Amino acid sequence: MSDRPPREPRRPGSRPPFTSRPGAPGAPRWAKGGGGGNKGGGKPPSWAGADDVALLYGWHTVAEAIGNPQRRFRRLRATENAIHRLEEEGLTPPIPPEIVRPGDIDKLLGADAVHQGLLAEVDHLPSPRLKDIAKTDLVLVLDQITDPHNVGAIVRSAAAFAVSAIVTTARHSPAATGVLAKSASGGLEHVPFCLVTNLSRALTELKDNGMLVVGLDSEGPADLEDTPMRAPLALVLGAEGKGLRQLTRETCEVLARIDLPGAIKSLNVSNAAALSLGMARRVMKRG
Repeated sequence: MSDRPPREPRRPGSRPPFTSRPGAPGAPRWAKGGGGGNKGGGKPPSWAGADDVALLYGWHTVAEAIGNPQRRFRRLRATENAIHRLEEEGLTPPIPPEIVRPGDIDKLLGADAVHQGLLAEVDHLPSPRLKDIAKTDLVLVLDQITDPHNVGAIVRSAAAFAVSAIVTTARHSPAATGVLAKSASGGLEHVPFCLVTNLSRALTELKDNGMLVVGLDSEGPADLEDTPMRAPLALVLGAEGKGLRQLTRETCEVLARIDLPGAIKSLNVSNAAALSLGMARRVMKRG
């Protein structure tokens, strides 16, 4: 059997959560020609996956996917040690794993990828509808945040704070696979992505369905912790450096900033997401 995963054509009517074609806008760095996704700047993986296939690796990422009945597995590679650990944890993969050596997975992912003996090819999870997530209490909206490490860390925080969904555009967003999935540490199985074409129209629809839309902006009139918030709530974060785009900012009902007491007055966007979600939960609980 070939070590190269199958490149299946996209199923009729299917829509991948994010673009994953090498070189496409918003594709993760390892899926582009330069191999910049590896810390050491080594060669990129030998494949980028078909449009409708997500690549998951690492213990927490794959273990959480195994525990998610909505995940459809296509192929699972595992070392003997990883299989023993799955057995010890009481996790039964939905398909029989192919036993491989760690070096076999290294060849596919690159030597710098921390895969812990697990590599899975799975279908992307379905994208929920806006009108459905508008009925939930807390949603996170990402305005063209493109770094897969940052988005993955945001997904992990979103899962920790019981965010019901993350709204983002299908373009200008990293693929829900590979580096992003690893950084999310299993969070992808708990926080679905709601994919939209136009973010400002999506925010308008959320507002029309009763959601309070609050955008994080350094020029906001008040600190987020002092800003009245109630459920259902949508928190909107912009890209690091750029912040919210003008139309996104204008569509938000409320703008708020995060005041920091120290000498450094700005945070990495994933840290800002975790802090703002904690604040939002506290304010909503008080209200």
